[in-house]
Amino acid sequence: MAGHSKFKNIMHRKGRADSARSKLFSKLSREITVAAKGGLPDPAMNARLRLAVNNAKAESLPKDVIDRAIKKASGGDAEAYEEIRYEGFGPGGVGVIVEVLTDNRNRSASNVRSTFSKYGGNLGETGSVSFMWDRVGQIGYPSQAGSEDKVMEAAIEAGAEDVESDEDGHTIYTAFAELSDVAATLEAALGTAKSTSLAWRPKVRTPITGEAAGTLMKLLEILEDDDDVQNVYSNEDIDAAELESLIG
Repeated sequence: MAGHSKFKNIMHRKGRADSARSKLFSKLSREITVAAKGGLPDPAMNARLRLAVNNAKAESLPKDVIDRAIKKASGGDAEAYEEIRYEGFGPGGVGVIVEVLTDNRNRSASNVRSTFSKYGGNLGETGSVSFMWDRVGQIGYPSQAGSEDKVMEAAIEAGAEDVESDEDGHTIYTAFAELSDVAATLEAALGTAKSTSLAWRPKVRTPITGEAAGTLMKLLEILEDDDDVQNVYSNEDIDAAELESLIG
């Protein structure tokens, strides 16, 4: 699940991710089913399904669960999921993009809208926020994959556009249309990625501190926890020390 990665990385280090593991597995399974239903049920012949399966394996989703999710789509008894993107602003004018996979549009719209409202934000029209982002390919590697220089060199050789590295790992960005090719080249150089996905990358970030920053973190956390929500992206700029203290 790509998104406000620094926020999620800190939560993971503090052990919060364990409590959300069943929700993560459910979202990964749902993405596999939708991908399989939208094309051939063979990952080798379906790029979206291949990405979904690879991401599920990286998160240790059991093979039988993966196979069951694919067969569910093949059998024609899968729920009719709809893909919806919501855009809005959180506290302090921070832009937020929420990607949803749902079998009930009204439920999802109500939940997302009420969460924004409760935590000092408001929904906007489609396009009201996303123009401040680039649609990109995003490939994640753990820090053990190599040094910053090694990963940067491999990314350049693979044709990637940018790399961000920190203590939590490496995030490699590619052009939207080149994700599969770059990912395949990187796998040969660095091994299997932890995640490979299409994502939204902010062109600008919005500084936010204090009480507004704390409220924003709560907004993002509640959105992430919603069963229908697949991904949340936000463009906040929060000092690392303050972010650590906010997540507690």
